[in-house]
Amino acid sequence: MTKIKNSSQSTGVAAKEFNRRTLIKRGAALAAFAPVAPMFVKNAFAATSGEVNVLMWGEYLPDSVLADFKAKTGITVNHTKIGDNGEIIAKMKAGGGAGFDLASPTNMRALQWENLGVLAPFDMNKISNIGNVNPGMVAVGERDWNFGGKGSHWVPQLWGTESISWRTDKWTPDGLPSFGDLWEPNPGIDGAFMMGRTYSMMTGCGIWMHHQGKMDFWSSYKDEDTMRKNWETITEYCIAKKGNLVKFWSGADPQKQGFTSDGVVVGQTWDGPIVSMMKAGEPVAYQTTEEGALAWVDGITLSAKAENIDEAYELINYSFTPEVGGQTINEIGYNSAVIGASDFYSDETKAISQAVYPGDTASKLNAWPPEPPWFADARAEYANKFETA
Repeated sequence: MTKIKNSSQSTGVAAKEFNRRTLIKRGAALAAFAPVAPMFVKNAFAATSGEVNVLMWGEYLPDSVLADFKAKTGITVNHTKIGDNGEIIAKMKAGGGAGFDLASPTNMRALQWENLGVLAPFDMNKISNIGNVNPGMVAVGERDWNFGGKGSHWVPQLWGTESISWRTDKWTPDGLPSFGDLWEPNPGIDGAFMMGRTYSMMTGCGIWMHHQGKMDFWSSYKDEDTMRKNWETITEYCIAKKGNLVKFWSGADPQKQGFTSDGVVVGQTWDGPIVSMMKAGEPVAYQTTEEGALAWVDGITLSAKAENIDEAYELINYSFTPEVGGQTINEIGYNSAVIGASDFYSDETKAISQAVYPGDTASKLNAWPPEPPWFADARAEYANKFETA
């Protein structure tokens, strides 16, 4: 496997190997790249309330970024932090979108938002920096989030993956890790050792079974009968292995705590939290699996009851600059949808990225398929069976 080394020399070598060609290969796994457009320029003629209310994943707006945005625009960001897509939907449904100007759902959730009536289409003429953004990812909004033919209701912000992470002082996979290492680790581990988000670890189990030839897991997204047949098998297996479970997680911090204080050895996690731990020198690693990590894109949506619209567009345009994209990733450990953000990655960020996606593995990611409401409801049913068993 590719290992993270601590020496400044190895970091420098890896950073040199991380070039624009590397980023193009990674972006191509999700979408194509395009040239960079003009930088952020504050709209000096727009009246401002002085604030914008954002419902967004907890770590996506680092303090340094918020301070810089306020210094440049005078606008305060009121950030309501969330850790799950279901939480975003619930908060937006509660008031029909009232109380928030922007929210940040994940790309494959479009079908669950379409009929809620809580989002407004973007005026793309007001997103002056949209040309800075990966066009293939922008096209996801134009295709999947074009509700009622009124235009895109979603623009991409960050992308990331979900894969296997581990304590490097307690276990090392035999080559690239597998989603199966969460359930039957190779080499073996005694006692309870694993953690995951309930439905995510079950999804990883299904992908592992798919690669073993035990089911056609991806057909689960096509119709409910096939889904239930596959998930009955997955649920039965996961319940049988529940004795290995240390904890279920929801959100970034519980993933970190699993490794630092809860006794977890192997987990299925997001890339961002574990990469940030790697940067802090913690004995952990994160790497794509031999089956291909699950990939997703988190975006930005405009509330149908947004009150601070000019301020919302100011924040979007600010976020869509290469400098801000790079600064954000250096702090939180995911990947930016902004073209040229990698030019502002630190050497450490570049080196860790090389280790997380060695060789051509970044071109073999599994894009998380669109999830219709019936799928989400049925999956919650099986996840509950696993949790309560």
